[in-house]
Amino acid sequence: MAGHSQFKNIMHKKGKQDKIRSKIFSKLAREITVAAKMGMPDPAMNPRLRLAVLAARAENMPKDNIQRAISKATGGDGENYDEIRYEGYGPGGTAVIVEVMTDNRNRTASDVRSTFTKSGGNMAETGAVSFMFDHVGLIEFEAKVASADAMLEAAIEAGADDVISGEEGHEIICEHTALNEVTKALEGKFGEPKKSRLIWKPQNTITVDDETGEKLVRLMDTLEEHDDVQNVYSNFEISDALMAKLAG
Repeated sequence: MAGHSQFKNIMHKKGKQDKIRSKIFSKLAREITVAAKMGMPDPAMNPRLRLAVLAARAENMPKDNIQRAISKATGGDGENYDEIRYEGYGPGGTAVIVEVMTDNRNRTASDVRSTFTKSGGNMAETGAVSFMFDHVGLIEFEAKVASADAMLEAAIEAGADDVISGEEGHEIICEHTALNEVTKALEGKFGEPKKSRLIWKPQNTITVDDETGEKLVRLMDTLEEHDDVQNVYSNFEISDALMAKLAG
């Protein structure tokens, strides 16, 4: 139950968040509102809402913003959003999954398709690439909350499938249906996690050259900047040299 984490490359979350914080808050609020509409408006009674609130807290979203998003659902004045998963191929034949929440399917589909095409890729049918990923739960804790052995023992007891521990923290993988239960069990031992969410984890990653890697990064950047896009995943791995270049 241990290994080298690939999530920095796979999930491609960069250090630009300060510049787009309002957009991040908007997307988090949308998830909170949708989650509250689908169940009880109380996070303690609604697992999806609880995870949405955890995600908002991890991004330091103000409590007032969180409560306003919940109230929007219970007040009946919130928009109705469709949750859609788009799949496609990026440069180099890499697999890409795009999760969206939209109030206009045609507009969003057109925008996503155009983004793929401009990058040298193409959008595909649902199921075309998702079979190369596992839909799993990911829970993250700071390294200081526990030793690697203590986290591994607690994760096994909680029902997790894998643990990756390192200097930057602990990543716990579990079945997507068990995310809420595993999160609660670990929270009882170590406090609130940094993050707890569902992800698409590639079964295998592919290495691309730096030129292709830059095109892929631009593709994922453009997708993530779209107002309707909630999450973007891929199966490519960036070289250390390109990571350093992008970070600089």
